Formats: sequence, structure tokens, C-alpha cells
Amino acid sequence: MDLVDKDKEYTLFAGRSSPIVDCVVALAAGVLTTLSAAPFSLWWLGPVGVALVYWKIASLTPAMATLRGWCYGVGLFGSGTSWVFVAIHDFSGTGALVAMSLTTLFVSVLALFFAVPFGLYRRITGPRFAFLSFAGMWVVSEWLRTWLLTGFPWLLLGTSQIDSPLAPWAPVGGVYLLSLMTALTGTLGVEVLRRRWGFLVPMAALWIVPFLLPAQWTTPAGKPIQVALLQGNLDQRIKWTAQGQREAVNIYTTMTQEQARDIDLIVWPEAALPMLEQEAQRILEQVASDLGPNTALLTGILQRDSEGRSYNSVIGLNDVQGEYQKAHLVPFGEYLPFQSLLADTLAFFDLPAPRLTPGSDGQAPLHVAGTTIGTAICYEIIFADHVAQQARNAELLLTVSNDTWFGRSIGPHQHLQMARLRALENGRHLLRATSNGVTAIIDSQGHVTARAPQFEQASLTGEVTPMQGLTPFTRTGSGPSWILAALLTLLGLQLNLSRSKNDALDEKGT
Repeated sequence: MDLVDKDKEYTLFAGRSSPIVDCVVALAAGVLTTLSAAPFSLWWLGPVGVALVYWKIASLTPAMATLRGWCYGVGLFGSGTSWVFVAIHDFSGTGALVAMSLTTLFVSVLALFFAVPFGLYRRITGPRFAFLSFAGMWVVSEWLRTWLLTGFPWLLLGTSQIDSPLAPWAPVGGVYLLSLMTALTGTLGVEVLRRRWGFLVPMAALWIVPFLLPAQWTTPAGKPIQVALLQGNLDQRIKWTAQGQREAVNIYTTMTQEQARDIDLIVWPEAALPMLEQEAQRILEQVASDLGPNTALLTGILQRDSEGRSYNSVIGLNDVQGEYQKAHLVPFGEYLPFQSLLADTLAFFDLPAPRLTPGSDGQAPLHVAGTTIGTAICYEIIFADHVAQQARNAELLLTVSNDTWFGRSIGPHQHLQMARLRALENGRHLLRATSNGVTAIIDSQGHVTARAPQFEQASLTGEVTPMQGLTPFTRTGSGPSWILAALLTLLGLQLNLSRSKNDALDEKGT
């Protein structure tokens, strides 16, 4: 049987479905992917979601494949980032109708990151090795979402696998390699359901190899240090008022004074004191004087330089060397992309215009309590390569966050899951201090060893061990995984070109 006949056989086996049914199935697949992630953590649904999108895609036109990808994206982001409505409506003072409109626009635009690649996939690839090229294109779409329009690598497929048997792939190639392995499981599963039993072997290999990988890529660099993470649970609605400032000062100074004198490091969350560092100077000096002689303190705070530029920063008290300024800002929340075009739109909707300045890339780690700490503020923890860059020169990882904006949604749990994966990718213990949860201590395997209750004022104490050595992912970043995904996609592209060439020769011969 020649190549053209095999294409027909593949298409006939795949069959066709109603556009309406196809969209409903794609929407459901997106919801299943959300369920695979925290807080539901039904990780086995990740490959199922991929399989539903991959099933019968060979029978679709490029336009229908584009629609399927868009419907999947709407299902994923409509269910998985519903917290955007909470942030806009509950905490920005925006009416429900406007908040719903903006959330719908947000979800619709993000869904294009699946629509365009899947339409392109159907146009440029052939059916042979489709199980490889489709999985490769999936990761290419995640790569595009990581960088285009400032990037939004939220709900990456691989993140959901932090508790699955695939998790040991993370220190090897990071979240994108995990995404690739999960997507391949889905596509290979479809091929097995088509009674192509030979595909059981590579699918099994994807899940068996992790058991053969090293359990730990890094080693302790010193004695454990005692830490206390303070969660003030200050109401976001009053935080930046005079009352909120007074309450924040009282909460964090009192909680700090209550800590044991042998604590090595105390951490306050992002913007714990709702004021500029210059305005908080007297308070910080008093806090420093009350600390034990061997106790350091790190806090998130806003800074303003002599030229009037503002930064979201982490600074230290009592023998802390260095500071960190947030480099990857939240679009629309901390800075305004395309300001000349969008400033009038924000004014029309009566939304505040963000005015923070990003810090520089490649900032040095903080030197604290005899160790080095790589830092990521809030949103930055979702960028695997940013954290890897910090981890290369650090023995511990720290993220401070204000997750109050999520309300009682699933957002904080998703945020914690991504922080867990950063710890596993880099073989580093990670401290996560938040305003109202989820504050947690995470070990180098990505396991939560201690966590504070949400929506309560709490002090979380425990110990973490500085780690040395680099995982393969820390050394190389995501580049190798992206290249592998691109090569797998090109396998289908090359075959498609070969098929076109064969078709032309056949026509010439006739």
C-alpha cells in the first residue's frame, strides 16, 4: 500500500463528526485539563484531554481544526482562569457586566494560542507520525504562549503532572518536557485504541523511564536553617488606605516579635507594608532592632528611585546582602502594554493604570543566613526559565506573593502547584510567603512539608536545607525541550512535503 492509500485509510478510520459535537467535545477536553491541575489534581485527565483533541483531527479541514483548538482553549481558560473575574470585579471595583466582558475577552484571546497552532498543524503536517507531530505542536503552542504578548504560561499541561509518575522528567527538561510526555501519552493512547498495539511499547516507556532516573539530582550544601513565614491576612479592600497601613504595621511587627529568637530567617509576603520603602524606613529600623542577633528578615515592598520609577521589590534587614526587583511584571496589573493604544480604554472603563518599572534580568541572589536565595515575586514563579536562572547561583528559592486578588477561587492552589514544580525542576527547597494563602514550605522534590491555613493570620515555621549542584534543567533551561518539540512537529511537515512530491510524480506519470 503506497503513502496516498495509507492517508485515505487513516482518514476513513478517523471518520467525521458534527461541528457542534466537535466543539462540545473540545470544550469538555479543556475542562478536563483544568480538572487535572490543582486543586482537583486528577492528573490522569491531562492525557485524556489531549486524546480528545487529537481524536479524528486528521479528518478535519484546517478551518475546523482551528475551531477545535479555539473551543479547547475556551474550555481550558474559561474554567481554569475564572479567577480573572474575581480579581476584576471583587477587588478592582468594576461592575459585573464589564468584568464579565473583560474576562470573556481575556479567555477568547488566550484560546487563540491553541486555535492558530492546531489549524497550522492540520495544514502543514501529514498523518504518519501524527502522534509525534501533534504532541510537538502542542508544546510549540505552549512555548508561544510563554513569550508572545509578554507571556502567560498558566495551566501548562505539564504542571498537572507534579504528582504523577511522569514527575521525574521535570528535573531533566522542565515543565515543557512534562507537557510533551503528557501529550505523547494522549496521542499514543489514541493509536492504541485504534488497535495499533505496537504503540503500547513507547507509551509504556514514557512511564517506566522515570523510575530509572535519579531520585535526587542535588545534594545538601549545609545545615538546615530555621524559617518563619508570616501571613498577615490583611483585607485587600482596605490595604492601601490609611487604616490598612496601620493594620499592616501592627500585624507584621507583632507577629515578628512573637517569633523565637533562634529563627534564622523571617519572611514577610509581597508588599507586606502597603507603602514605599522610604515611607516605611522608621518602621523597618524598629523591626530590625527587635530581631535576634542571628535573625534576618526579608520582605516584599515597593521602592521608588530618584527618577521617580517604582519597583516591586524584596529587601532584607539584619545582615542581608542584596535586594531583588521584580523583572517580569503582570501585564495590566503592574504595567500597561501598548500604553499609547490602551490608556484611553482603561480610562473609559475607569480602571487604574499600572505604573511599575521592571527590574533588570540576571539579578544576583540574596545572601541571607549563611546561604544564597534566588527570588521570584508572585507572577514570576510561573516562568520556569526565570526561576532556573535564579537557581543556578542560589542554594534556596523564595517566592513572595499577594494572592489576595484571587479571592476564594482556585487561583492560589494553581499558583502553589507551579511553585512546587519550580522546586522539583531545580532540586531546591522553596519558601512561599503569601498575604492570605497558600503560604508553604516546599522541599527539593516538590513536596509541601508545611503549609498555613488560607484566609487566616498565621505564622508558618519549619526548616529548609540549602542545596548544591544543578539539575539538567537548571543547566540548560527549556531550550532542549522546545527544540525537541519543534523537531517532532517537523517530522510531520517533512512527510507532508514528501507526500506532495509523490503526488506530483504520480500525476506526471499518468
